[in-house]
Amino acid sequence: MTTATEERYGVGYLEERRLSPRWPAPVAHLVNLALLLAMFYATWWIFQDPRGVMRLYTPYVGYMYTRWLLIILIWMAYIFQFWPMRRAQLETWHPLLKAAIAVPVAVAIMWVVIHGFFQGFLGKMGIAYFDPSRTSTLPSMTAFFAEEYAALAILMFAALASWLAPAWVIGMERAPWQHEKQPVQGLTILIVTFFLAVVLYFVTMHPHMGILYYPWQYFTALAPPYWESFAGTVSGNFHVAWIMCATVVVWLVETIWQRYPFRLIERPWLRRFTTFFGIVAIAWAFHLFLYFAQELFLGEAIRGTRNDNAPDWRWLHVGEMMIFFLLPALYLNFYCGNWPTKFSVPVNLLVRTVIVGVAGVALMVLYYNISHLVLGTQRGISQPEQFPMIPTIWLINIMLVHHWYMDNWPAWRKAVPVSAPAPATRRPSMLGQPAGSAAD
Repeated sequence: MTTATEERYGVGYLEERRLSPRWPAPVAHLVNLALLLAMFYATWWIFQDPRGVMRLYTPYVGYMYTRWLLIILIWMAYIFQFWPMRRAQLETWHPLLKAAIAVPVAVAIMWVVIHGFFQGFLGKMGIAYFDPSRTSTLPSMTAFFAEEYAALAILMFAALASWLAPAWVIGMERAPWQHEKQPVQGLTILIVTFFLAVVLYFVTMHPHMGILYYPWQYFTALAPPYWESFAGTVSGNFHVAWIMCATVVVWLVETIWQRYPFRLIERPWLRRFTTFFGIVAIAWAFHLFLYFAQELFLGEAIRGTRNDNAPDWRWLHVGEMMIFFLLPALYLNFYCGNWPTKFSVPVNLLVRTVIVGVAGVALMVLYYNISHLVLGTQRGISQPEQFPMIPTIWLINIMLVHHWYMDNWPAWRKAVPVSAPAPATRRPSMLGQPAGSAAD
């Protein structure tokens, strides 16, 4: 049972909150979609667009900020369950006020992590490539690539953390610290998952960083990396692919699949381990299948070539394709009540999966046809500066703020008060009850 002390903060808030459309369909959805796209394009123009104001899309510098903003939003709303915001504030404050507080706090934390911890501490005291001011002085390096490589290393930490942090809550159900109060629980999960991200970073991306500099850093990184023989490339994109697949599968399991079939396992620790490693297994299935699918459509990959024939690009494209499927899955959960819910569980899950698959392919086709006009990116599928993961995750960040902190305002509103504690048997949820949905 949720205690009175926990109730002061955000424990159970997302699970208990009920949202309903303010206007009949499709008016609420059209208003909501217009608002999301307007916020996306306005912020993209200010911060990311190469033709805009700040022009952070270099592309890796913009990707670094985008990815770290994602993981910090997950930390705040999901790992720490909105702490230190109180439950009464979450329930009664205006959505704009909550967002006006949450977003600057997330940006401030992001700035400290990137420029304080990675560049200011690790880059200057330990691993030089995190600090571009140190590597830009090398004879074989330019200032631009020093900054890009540093951003790549920093964002990959966030990529690993954005998979592991929610995976621990969904897969391990916050165990063995699920009974600890906030912020102790949040700090513990953050430290453990960040530690695991560090370990995985050194066996996935660090060897990749070691071969970016001339000469290769034989004494500090494995060069050539161990995956060369079976991945067909020395590029770390091989790991980027399965990490992105794992990140997306976590969200698919929690949203459109509602943790099936793992939730059917009754024994707690068996369920937890099966869910955690089952997500990894599903991710690897996507990882290998999407690479194989590219060989069916584009022909066999040829090592040493460029663009869409190169193995390194195809591994990267695996991760890019997965992100296109994440957007409709989140939209279906956040704004469409996880439709459908009226059939049997297997049928509901199958229909949602088909919808997400078709919508993901449609978004992919649309993106590659208009992104160079709308977003200022390079035209084509395999351009070296074409990174669809950046705008898609940028939009996801906006959706997370809108759903978690703004309660889908203004097109939705809270249907009933949410002050009653959640049932003790309810397992922790990442995203909360979808707006206007009914449990399967």
